[in-house]
Amino acid sequence: MADSKDYYELLGVSKTATDDEIKRAYRRLAKKYHPDAQHTEEDKKQAEAKFKEISQAYSVLSDSNKRAQYDRFGSNFEQAGFGGGGAGGFGGFDFSGFGNGMNIDIDLDDILGSVFGGGFGGFGGASKRQGPAKGADLRYNMTISFEEAAFGTKREINIARNEHCDVCHGSGAKPGTQATTCDKCHGSGKIQVTQNTIMGTFASVKTCDKCGGEGKIIANPCDKCHGKGSVKKTKKIEINIPAGIDNGQAISLRGEGDIGRKGGPNGDLFVVVNVTPHKIFKREGFNITTEILVPFTKLVLGGNIKVPTLEGDMDYTIPEGTQTGTKFKIRDKGIQNIHSRGRGNLEFTVKVDIPKKLTDEQRRILTEFATTFGDEVSSKKKGFFGR
Repeated sequence: MADSKDYYELLGVSKTATDDEIKRAYRRLAKKYHPDAQHTEEDKKQAEAKFKEISQAYSVLSDSNKRAQYDRFGSNFEQAGFGGGGAGGFGGFDFSGFGNGMNIDIDLDDILGSVFGGGFGGFGGASKRQGPAKGADLRYNMTISFEEAAFGTKREINIARNEHCDVCHGSGAKPGTQATTCDKCHGSGKIQVTQNTIMGTFASVKTCDKCGGEGKIIANPCDKCHGKGSVKKTKKIEINIPAGIDNGQAISLRGEGDIGRKGGPNGDLFVVVNVTPHKIFKREGFNITTEILVPFTKLVLGGNIKVPTLEGDMDYTIPEGTQTGTKFKIRDKGIQNIHSRGRGNLEFTVKVDIPKKLTDEQRRILTEFATTFGDEVSSKKKGFFGR
């Protein structure tokens, strides 16, 4: 019994645990040892015993007065007259009479919801699962080029998804036959199961194990879909990829996923885009950047250079005395803004392109040029221009 065990140990908390820590610990254990969460009768019996223990521990430790007396008297807590069975410490919720064989027709989830607020792990939510349900969402990964992402494109893809069976038209029954109402749940898809706990006898709601929550029995299933009412089909879909889409972004196509259940809406299709890197451009938001090698003479004297863009090369004039590492910007030559009509910019950085080999005439001219600045240039191929 719970009174012979350490309540703190039962809940897995320390003696200095706060009220919130005790509440969280109990909630976790109550969910784990809820009899409705068990699969076999033996498991249910063991879980019920454990559930009684942790409920008793929580009823004491959640009450500040009872906890103080328990901390003082320990295992002699109830003998000292401070016990009080049941789970009367549930945050002020009145459980009087629950431990006297009283038959309470209520789902245990409703009680836990009153204590903790909201649902409790879905044990009592069987009725919510019986109505129309949305179909499953699908995901498709697509790879496109850098240019296709910048300007947009169209693609056709093949999607395998669940659709209504064209033989039984979604009923699941062989043509000429029909499903019958489940005689166990009478078409509701759920049944009531009573259980005895320390708080009394409760009637909890569970999914009908005979019809699986469908509320009907198919005695003669369709030969094509085997009673499911749906089959896998491949459909060709055209995808409009908007200009400006970025790597990792997704296109949502509503209603292109799996069919819904019991008249529910279809799921959605999410096309996730992977953009291949460009050879020379890098994307920064809606701007693109690159580096351009320019002859040192062009940097010194200035003049026209060829600048690559997404539409092809264009002429651009750089000023005299441009330093290596200088950045330039060409407006509206970047990526289309996916949210507007405008485009980003092309930003390029110029780098000096030093020739690896010089003719004798080129070396002579450059040497003379260097001497005008007072530079001493070795005649041997060890200097800057020699390299």
